[in-house]
Amino acid sequence: MKPRSEKEIQAILRLDGPARFNHFVKRVVDFEEAWGLWKDGWALMKNDEGTLIFPLWPAREYAELNRIGDWAEYEPKGISLAELLDNLLPSFTERGVLPGVFPTPGGKGVTPTAEELAVSLRKIDVKNYG
Repeated sequence: MKPRSEKEIQAILRLDGPARFNHFVKRVVDFEEAWGLWKDGWALMKNDEGTLIFPLWPAREYAELNRIGDWAEYEPKGISLAELLDNLLPSFTERGVLPGVFPTPGGKGVTPTAEELAVSLRKIDVKNYG
């Protein structure tokens, strides 16, 4: 997979939340991998209500751009689609954590429930490969 150009990255970052969500779902299914930030545990954030959010990105480059502030020491780490669907999303539901889909530096991501994200990922997976 060739790295994206800076121009392409910036264009995708300018998309609104729902468009970034759609890009995330398609790309994660196509490459069977999402990305988070890791340093002795996954990077987490909170929404305005205090709910824990687990940020996820569709490619290493986007996770890398979010290594700022409290996350400066974190490293991008891949998460297989199977791990996301079979382990992480069910654990989010149990623990009351929301996935934070494709947050941007200084911006917020889309925060569906874990079940909503799983349905979106499985729907495209079945459509593309089923």
